[in-house]
Amino acid sequence: MTTTTSSPSTSGAAPGPVVPDSAADAVRRRGLRRMRGLAVGLLLFAALVYLLTLDRDGFWGFVNAGAEASMVGAIADWFAVTALFRHPLRLPVPHTALIPKRKDQLARGLEEFFGENFLQEAVVRERVAAAEISRRVGEWASRPENATRVVDEVSEVAALAISRIDDDRVAELVELALVPRFREEPIAPVLGSLLTEVVRDDLHHGVVDLGLEELHRWLVEHPDTVRDVLSERAPWWAPTRLNDAVTTRLHTEVVRWVDDIRRDPHHHAREALDSMLGQLALDLLFDEETRERAEGLKNRLLDHPQFTSTGLSLWNALRRTLLSALRDPDGELRRRLRLELVGFAERLTDDEELRRRLDGVAADAAVFVVERYGAELTTVITTTIERWDGKEAADRIELHVGRDLQFIRINGTVVGGLVGVVIHAATVLL
Repeated sequence: MTTTTSSPSTSGAAPGPVVPDSAADAVRRRGLRRMRGLAVGLLLFAALVYLLTLDRDGFWGFVNAGAEASMVGAIADWFAVTALFRHPLRLPVPHTALIPKRKDQLARGLEEFFGENFLQEAVVRERVAAAEISRRVGEWASRPENATRVVDEVSEVAALAISRIDDDRVAELVELALVPRFREEPIAPVLGSLLTEVVRDDLHHGVVDLGLEELHRWLVEHPDTVRDVLSERAPWWAPTRLNDAVTTRLHTEVVRWVDDIRRDPHHHAREALDSMLGQLALDLLFDEETRERAEGLKNRLLDHPQFTSTGLSLWNALRRTLLSALRDPDGELRRRLRLELVGFAERLTDDEELRRRLDGVAADAAVFVVERYGAELTTVITTTIERWDGKEAADRIELHVGRDLQFIRINGTVVGGLVGVVIHAATVLL
């Protein structure tokens, strides 16, 4: 692989790194040589025709005039194209080698042009809307094999990230960041507001129902355990048969009472619990004594030596569970994630309003990035070109646009010949 060489910079900037030739550069270079050869061939053909028809009259006079004008047009356009990148024939003619001399101004012009015409909010939003990102994502992710691939990749990355978290780092986070923050933040208003919302929206009823169901099931399935607990608290002098009758009766009544609460959503015990929680929420918000007791309980918990170790134990248990679920390709977690992803993708494909909202979010994000970092993005043009020396900049630019510029030379040869014929015809007529 060849590389372009660097020469001292004409602008005084430090020369940048040598840019290696790529396969695309090799293709561009061949195309540039081919078009240069065609342009030179037309010039030589015009010169040959001019020599062969020199001092000829009639039809050949027209041919001679056209060939002469073709040479003039070809040479003039060769000079114009060459002057962009270097001094023609290495002669320091003024206003030649424009790119090596003014590459920095060219870079700033390109930067301004790109920023003013491409990094505008209207343009960005139009291109994001035309891309139909949400529709394409929905169609792609709705395929089970693609959803499986996404879930597998996300699960592997998540498992790797979780496994890399060190216990010492978690302990430092708890002791140096979380505990001081918890200590400074009053907990009573937070608990009071949260409990107020829970009671107002009846969110605790589901927990109460679950607790009552489990309690009723346990009481029904473990009558002997209940009777043993009650018998241990009976007077020592009470007859055994009497104790058995009393404990059996108490167990029956407790089961019946719990069942009544479980079945009746308006049971007075439920209403009493709602009233107690509502009052506790108000006390946490407005009663100074309750607030102080809540803060004292919080500080005692934070000061307890087992607080950090208990947090670490909970974290480790959660981490083991997550890692086991994430690493099981046929587990319930991955299966559920695949189903949810496919379901969301199908909804995304069918729901035009959802697609519109998500595309709007994507457009807002793109506009935010452009507005915040657009200047940094466009300076890539300036900094890159400024790091090139003049010759390297000219070579790189010519490699990309030089092939098309050869059409100027070809057109100059052809159009010059036609104009020469017209001028000769006008001369003959006059």
